[in-house]
Amino acid sequence: MLRPVTMGMGGMDLDDVLLDAERAAPVDAVRAVTRKIGMSLGAVWVSFLVADMSGRALVRLIHLPFGAVSGERRQDEDVALVQPFDGGPQEQALRTQRVLVEQTGDRFVVRAPVTQRGEAIGLLEIALTAAPGEDAVRRVSQVAHTLAFVVIANRRHTDLFEWGQRTTPFTLAAEIQRRLLPSSFTCEADSFTLAAWLEPAASIGGDTFDYSLARDLLHLSISDAVGHGVHSALTATLCVAGLRNARRRGHSLIEQAEAAHQALLDNAPDGAAFVTGILGRLDLRTGSLAVVNAGHPAPLLVRGGVAQAVALPVNRPFGVRSARAYQDTELELQEGDRLVMLTDGMLERGAAALDLHSRLQDLSELHPRELVRVLGDLVLEVAGPHGTLPDDACMLVLDWHGGHGDTRSTDAGADLRRASDSAA
Repeated sequence: MLRPVTMGMGGMDLDDVLLDAERAAPVDAVRAVTRKIGMSLGAVWVSFLVADMSGRALVRLIHLPFGAVSGERRQDEDVALVQPFDGGPQEQALRTQRVLVEQTGDRFVVRAPVTQRGEAIGLLEIALTAAPGEDAVRRVSQVAHTLAFVVIANRRHTDLFEWGQRTTPFTLAAEIQRRLLPSSFTCEADSFTLAAWLEPAASIGGDTFDYSLARDLLHLSISDAVGHGVHSALTATLCVAGLRNARRRGHSLIEQAEAAHQALLDNAPDGAAFVTGILGRLDLRTGSLAVVNAGHPAPLLVRGGVAQAVALPVNRPFGVRSARAYQDTELELQEGDRLVMLTDGMLERGAAALDLHSRLQDLSELHPRELVRVLGDLVLEVAGPHGTLPDDACMLVLDWHGGHGDTRSTDAGADLRRASDSAA
């Protein structure tokens, strides 16, 4: 029996929780926090599961100084137990971003999403001997939110969490590509919701996405480097570093494009590397989006339930010599618009059978975080029996809500007004 619980704000001694986390080693900080909440609630057991990088499973990290668990990944004294999503309560709690209470025999298991600004980091589970009241559930929800910050802070100092999330091994090219991506693939703000995803090809195609939120501006980009493997990953590195460096120096959108272009001309290993991409800068006060298309597939706009390609003037790819300067185009977003930026791995070969326009219309009610996961699954499904992509498939989804200011409604890391109603 499952029942969703609506949470409100409640008291919690954050000082004690954060102090316990700070006193513990980075690899033990999560256990220190969960132990405290477990003791305060008289829990039978407490567990934290981290979301794996594929978005299709949770991973339970266990410290076992002695012995091993057969058939599971082990690194030194740590074991990663992978629990694929099966539509059950774990997946439902994470996808819908709601606390669920399940009665199993004489136990009541509380499952709370561990989330920060819409990024689903994992799941907190607590087993109790009696049905929890509203106050107990509220405390679990709040400590789960606090746990998100504990994970974010401590994963900077250890490979444990990232190792646990990697349910498949990385190649060198994949390692380079991973470092180019932002720390969080999802961002919720008052005026927008953003989520992005990358389904890498076996040989790594150099696709990347990026975003950065300023006070009144949102910078975003998607790019696709020519070639495959380490060469492609290094080409992508030059492009992304050029864009970020210019952005962080306060340069305009056109200047960012020129900087990425020049970085490739000056530093490409064989002197002939290029990258296609789309750069955007969104004015959060007005919904006006400035866009530079550097030889990239057109983005799609879902407006009024209809998905259509956005016709944009096409500039040369970054790294391709030309006397013509880059030019930008202004798009005026309307409240309720969904903008989808893609790389060609979402459109070519087997992926062309996906009928992306229809899928976007059918899945319009999903949170962007869930939409990119579903589309990633569908791309793998049409790729063939082994689910191996010939090229990276990358996407970035932006929902525009309008109303820039203090309008976001949340008490535990997610705005439930925007969350998906159920796991797709």
